[in-house]
Amino acid sequence: MSAPQEAPQPAAADDGPKITRTDCDRCGTRVSGIDGRYACGVCGWVNHWSEGHRPLPPAEADVDYPGPGAAPRRRR
Repeated sequence: MSAPQEAPQPAAADDGPKITRTDCDRCGTRVSGIDGRYACGVCGWVNHWSEGHRPLPPAEADVDYPGPGAAPRRRR
């Protein structure tokens, strides 16, 4: 896997997400992502969530989080 071309900057507690860029590991297309998480629109490659530059927020921080024990939402 290729390393991001831009070194991540340490984030302060009040900093929001940062747009980062790298080359797709599968086809080489230049892709952009948020905090080191990428998805290629050309070939469908997606890097693993753990490769991001900062931890993901917990599910409870999502404004759409239905609460513990809620039934999964059905796709239409």
